[in-house]
Amino acid sequence: MMRLAIGMFSMTLAASISHAEVEGPSPFGKTPDGEAQVYTLKNASGAYAKISTLGATIVDIGVPDKDGKIGSVVLGFDSAEGYLSDANQYFGCTTGRYANRIAKGKFKIDGKEYQVATNNGPNHLHGGVKRSLDKVLWKAKVLEKQPPALNLTYSSPDGEEGYPGNLEIKVTFAWTDHNALAIRYIATTDKATPVNLTNHSYFNLSGPGSKTVLDHRLMVNADKYIPTDDTMIPTGEIKSVEGTSLDLRKEKRLGDGVDELAKTPNLGYDHTLVLKQPERGKSSLAATLSDPASGRTLTVFTDQPGIQVYSGNFLKGQKGAGAKTYPLRSAVCLETHLAPDAVNQPNLGNSILRPGETYVHFCVYDFRVKK
Repeated sequence: MMRLAIGMFSMTLAASISHAEVEGPSPFGKTPDGEAQVYTLKNASGAYAKISTLGATIVDIGVPDKDGKIGSVVLGFDSAEGYLSDANQYFGCTTGRYANRIAKGKFKIDGKEYQVATNNGPNHLHGGVKRSLDKVLWKAKVLEKQPPALNLTYSSPDGEEGYPGNLEIKVTFAWTDHNALAIRYIATTDKATPVNLTNHSYFNLSGPGSKTVLDHRLMVNADKYIPTDDTMIPTGEIKSVEGTSLDLRKEKRLGDGVDELAKTPNLGYDHTLVLKQPERGKSSLAATLSDPASGRTLTVFTDQPGIQVYSGNFLKGQKGAGAKTYPLRSAVCLETHLAPDAVNQPNLGNSILRPGETYVHFCVYDFRVKK
């Protein structure tokens, strides 16, 4: 039985003593800010999660399949060079300051208008261009906890990528004996600013480089979704999933929904689903993903109100780790966060962090095997 507790950042499972450990750092390549490093969180079974200080990025996760063979389940690169190249599409990074989109890159706080980069058509996407959170080096500290954890911090200065306020960000990764990666985000500011953080891992439970994830099966614990316009900005409505391809309340094959959604401006799954609200301050089930071929399953828990389901609609056959090719729709993202453009549409939720407040976001990626 699993219990998730945000305040203590704990996961209590059958065993109270963890046999996981944090290895590293190991060199990961040069960046404009200096040398990137990678840490490996590993448990006694040999399953692991690798985290880089570049972008607080999950560069690899290795978990067993139904035959007990440990293999990678996320897209990534072998070194920092790949993550700084045009081949990277936010693989595994911590995304922000504002994950997802802001309409026309504009927003107002207390009557003052701010302009941030328009790097996705007419809109702002995932924090900007040169100094978004995925492109900077974070400071690392290993925490000797149960289970051991890696703490990454970054101080984003006032005005970086056009955002107001000095934002202090801490992301903590813990890897358990039961192959669950728990992530906690904390942020504080000295000036009112939008904050919406997430992890942008691309999952393929058959292994990166596999041709497709369309045979994976997905369930999302959501009765509603947020419709968008042709530029992927919310229309302001919140609609029922009933009778749509976004009705994932019962597990179904990913490809069945993609076929219909490919005809829309979204080009497949690229939607925020509104999760059934958990008890305040606690996490609850958000989604399950399973792969009949490998037997691997992924269960996502979070305290966030939404999850972005993205079916790799813009993967272009680029080469990733181990020179493996990443074809169109060969991975799916399950990003827990606030609503897109909520900074301009407060009816979609509050995304403004103010001095004296603390932003907290908790997410768990729990890997198991179904034989």
